[in-house]
Amino acid sequence: MKKFIPFFILLLLLLITAQACQKDQDDTIVGSSSSIANLEVQNFIWKGLNQYYLWQTDVANLADNRFANQAALDAFLTNYKVPQDLFDALRVSPTIDRFSWMVDDYVTLEQSLQGISKNNGVEFGLSYKPNSTTEVFGYVRYIIPGSDASTKDIRRGEIFTAVNGTPLTTTNYQSLLFGTNDNYTLNMADYNGTTFSSNGKTVQLTKTTLSENPILIKNVITVGAKKIGYLMYNGFYADFDSQLNAAFGDFKTQGITDLVLDLRYNSGGSVRTATYLASMITGQFTGKVFAKQQWNTKINSYFETNDPNGLRNFFTDKIGSTPINSVNMSKVYILTTKSSASASELVINGLKPHINVVQIGDVTTGKNVGSVTLYDSPDFSATNRNPKHKYAMQPIVLKIVNSDGFGDYFNGLTPTHELKETISTFGVLGDVNEPLLKLAIAKITGTGKMTTQSTGTQFNFFRDSKSMNPFGNQMYLDKAPAGLQKALD
Repeated sequence: MKKFIPFFILLLLLLITAQACQKDQDDTIVGSSSSIANLEVQNFIWKGLNQYYLWQTDVANLADNRFANQAALDAFLTNYKVPQDLFDALRVSPTIDRFSWMVDDYVTLEQSLQGISKNNGVEFGLSYKPNSTTEVFGYVRYIIPGSDASTKDIRRGEIFTAVNGTPLTTTNYQSLLFGTNDNYTLNMADYNGTTFSSNGKTVQLTKTTLSENPILIKNVITVGAKKIGYLMYNGFYADFDSQLNAAFGDFKTQGITDLVLDLRYNSGGSVRTATYLASMITGQFTGKVFAKQQWNTKINSYFETNDPNGLRNFFTDKIGSTPINSVNMSKVYILTTKSSASASELVINGLKPHINVVQIGDVTTGKNVGSVTLYDSPDFSATNRNPKHKYAMQPIVLKIVNSDGFGDYFNGLTPTHELKETISTFGVLGDVNEPLLKLAIAKITGTGKMTTQSTGTQFNFFRDSKSMNPFGNQMYLDKAPAGLQKALD
């Protein structure tokens, strides 16, 4: 008996130690830079991309027959201790896939896709300074209502060249404007036509959790017999679908004869919301195809066999059970810049086979592909997610074309009438004399000069605040298709 007790205690201690080690391994999963002892996250990444990634057949390590069994896959995955490294290694060339990404906190991802973010309220662009490829400056595009910036002395068209006294460059802008510090000071400047110079003004800003209503401006402009509806819409956020529908209800009540849709700063969002918007603009095409989806080979084959309509987005007359307020336009005027992307481009391209789309402004971004959020769950949906971590992926899973089958605008959609924004001629958004809106009104009424280019100084565009956010430039489905996982296993 005396010999048995020490052995029993030793065995018990070994079991406790083993359990503690296992717990430590599980705990290391959270955090993108941690060394991860087990391979749950890596398995999730590989299997999710193997099933859904649009370019799955173009990545040798994602081939269905690449690994003979789970042990062989695990041996490969052990080479990638950091999940982000594996995700990057399994993507095609960045020149082809510019928009796939992943996060280690899906709560932040979910909020951002609905327009909720840490934001001080200054939406801005960055351009290169003249004769430089490294120095950049910022300019305010608009201020989000209800934000910290909305309480400060800063407005559209103002210029800043430094943050906290440090001049902006192509290498430091990310850390200065999108670093971990929620507070910073913008150093404002003037441009005299040849050089930038500090004007001594500073603006202190604080980021807060902010929900942006994408409907920035809505009004009706009366010019003679024309009643022109004008809507500046800055994001396809599903949580604001009812407000969007209400805006069109007001347009309908006021009996607009024409519509100007301002998407110049709209970097995209929900495919479903884009379909709703197209249905509000029209109304005469309910049940007809607005857009068609093209997935990777195996998912396309599944849909074509089991659910052909699952590859199509149809014009509709309802949001759930709520009737859509449609204004039955046969022509629409859409304002764009290089920041108009994804779902914005989908609306333009999807409407073209059905009505006359007059695009005014600059060439768009060129994002003709869409994504979906994949979670570590049995079917990659948000149900029954792995409780040990919060990783999620937003990979590109489909290309979207219009009802005529056209979707090749990788280099952007070219405007019908080119008119690039310039800082010196920005104007007040929604004002009839703002250059892009003024040109749209002139085209609608048949009055005014045939303006084709702005007289202001042109700067080479670099980035904008929405595209610098990893959640920007999105065109996404609300969820992965149900039933696919079981069917494809």
